[in-house]
Amino acid sequence: MTSELSLTCDELLTTTRSVRHGLDLDRAVEPALVEDCLRIALQAPNGNNRQNWHWIVLTDPRVRAKVAEVYRTAFYERNAAGLDRLARLPEAPRSVLTGARALADRLHRVPVLVVPCLEVPGGRLPPGNQAGLWGSLLPAAWSFALAARSRGLVTAWTTVHLDREQEVADLLGLPPTVRQGALLPTAHPLRTAFRPGPRRPLDQVLHHNAWQPVRPG
Repeated sequence: MTSELSLTCDELLTTTRSVRHGLDLDRAVEPALVEDCLRIALQAPNGNNRQNWHWIVLTDPRVRAKVAEVYRTAFYERNAAGLDRLARLPEAPRSVLTGARALADRLHRVPVLVVPCLEVPGGRLPPGNQAGLWGSLLPAAWSFALAARSRGLVTAWTTVHLDREQEVADLLGLPPTVRQGALLPTAHPLRTAFRPGPRRPLDQVLHHNAWQPVRPG
């Protein structure tokens, strides 16, 4: 088992990154370590404590390859325009898209893919704002990512495969009442040092008591 890192709470929260390039694709991840992270995730808040979540952990290379193939198709369909003008993009979006492409191209080699799912009555997503629905799953998925980071693993948060959600559901044999919320490739990192990511300053996104104009960046 990988020993826990000596991170403060603030360090854990600010240095848990979506890692796309720096995944160790040749080192196995212990199943017990993944399950340990999932036990932590199950302590996340969820609506009325119904705990309607399910977690699909993919380690079989054949299954991972099939899911990765669907993912790649969805990725290249979604990002065709950006990839066509990749060299002309500003540095920041070019870097993000390049990293996302690297993940898509190598997803079948990531040792563990975690698919957080939610039972939905009738399998149909409700109209309008769905925050209440996904608030019963996504906090737990992020808790998994935090627990993985604290134990020396890294993850990447992605939802690209949801463009072809039914194809993945068919591959995994999901019942029609179960919907997928994300995909979390999980691996040991090629490096262990991570910094906070670039973010807009707080004063550009903070509003007191009501909406207020935000000063230009």
